[in-house]
Amino acid sequence: MKKAPSTLINMLLSLTLIAVVAGGVLGFVSGMTKEPIAQVEKQQKEDAIKAVLPAFETLKTETVDETEINIGLDKDGNPVGMAIESVSKKGFGGDLGVMVGFDNDGNISGYKIVKTSETPGLGAKAGDWFQKDGKGCVIGKNPSTPLSVKKDGGDIDAISGSTITSRAFCEAINNAYAVSQKGGNE
Repeated sequence: MKKAPSTLINMLLSLTLIAVVAGGVLGFVSGMTKEPIAQVEKQQKEDAIKAVLPAFETLKTETVDETEINIGLDKDGNPVGMAIESVSKKGFGGDLGVMVGFDNDGNISGYKIVKTSETPGLGAKAGDWFQKDGKGCVIGKNPSTPLSVKKDGGDIDAISGSTITSRAFCEAINNAYAVSQKGGNE
């Protein structure tokens, strides 16, 4: 077989053919993985909601300010609390996403970090630091007075060496609370 001459047109045709084949393969793989990824993300969201709300039988959703509010209902259809996902863009490593649960009085019933790029061993501690047995516990607090770290005059203990992450966490909680006050009213 004779080698094609090395001309500009032949090189462009070869590169175009390679790009088309690679694009087709990437498109095929993307199509094959789209549904499984969506199912995993849906399951992770459902697990986060269950982790932050008091026990509930059914879930009702509504949207306020382009934010989804997940309202947990007991067996009689009465609300037991709401879960709201909030993202702060001010994390040290980028976005910090938190699913926050509120009871009917607006107190924090739980939280779960759902998106983070924080530094392992430092900012990544946010998943435990602010929990009930954590040093900066927010469970049971009512953010009607916005949460802030002690360094900013608040009463939340920041993660040692991760004040930026702690501030982003407080911002995400405060944003979720603001949305909760606009929605979920029966």
